[in-house]
Amino acid sequence: MVFPKGAVDCHAHVCGPATEFPYAQERIYTPPDATVDAYRSLLEMLDIDRAVLVQPSVYGTDNRAILAALNQYPNQFRGVAVIANNPNHTTDQQLESLHQAGVRGIRCNIVDVADPSAGLPIENLRALAQKIQPFGWHLELLMHVNEHPDLAKVFEDFPVDLVFGHFGYSHAKHGVNDKGFQGLLTLLKNERAWVKMTGPYRICDGNLPYADMRPLNDAVIAANPKQLIWGSDWPHVMVKKQMPHDADLCDLFGDWVTDPALRKAILVDNPCILYDFPALNT
Repeated sequence: MVFPKGAVDCHAHVCGPATEFPYAQERIYTPPDATVDAYRSLLEMLDIDRAVLVQPSVYGTDNRAILAALNQYPNQFRGVAVIANNPNHTTDQQLESLHQAGVRGIRCNIVDVADPSAGLPIENLRALAQKIQPFGWHLELLMHVNEHPDLAKVFEDFPVDLVFGHFGYSHAKHGVNDKGFQGLLTLLKNERAWVKMTGPYRICDGNLPYADMRPLNDAVIAANPKQLIWGSDWPHVMVKKQMPHDADLCDLFGDWVTDPALRKAILVDNPCILYDFPALNT
């Protein structure tokens, strides 16, 4: 697939070097080094101009690795950071510093830290949202939407934009009619949420071309293509199945999204709105 000029990879991680940016002791996995230089080489190979670096869980609230990348390449990268769950533990001055570095959202990992039976920590999420609202940031959620059938009701009046990773992280076996996934589609239609078209291999049982994932892909496009973004999910941490080459994943996106105007919206126009990228000089 040939990417349009100004394309943005909206979901990638940098990990390490561990000697310079050590991982949190409470991490649930230890990735190999996946440095910013290695990632930029991949972007060059794929001919992708810009990217969004998302704080991986192995660093907890220590954002130094992505901040170093943002400071080194301010025109090419934006960031999604992680801050303390208690909003009072992060000052406005610290948020302003993150904003100046290129951070445009914070990430909350609901998958690894929350008990589904306890429900969403909605009051805490709302407090975090109110904290970041003055900066125009969004809240990115890593969560299994199928575990929350009242998703649309819970988030219908949320203070900031929501971004759901990995198509809402609902396994393909649950199907598009799952109540939680339908709630995500409602939020999309009402422009209350964005969806990252990332990591199809994470939410299906088969290998490339992940045919059982295609209905979810088509459903989010039908719901609202103006609220969709794409990402490589590099370096594909915690994936135990066969992992294809990144170029093959790009080609898969091209197979699933064939209209050039729609590709440009998902790869260029939508990310520039969400992540505040400037127009490229032509």
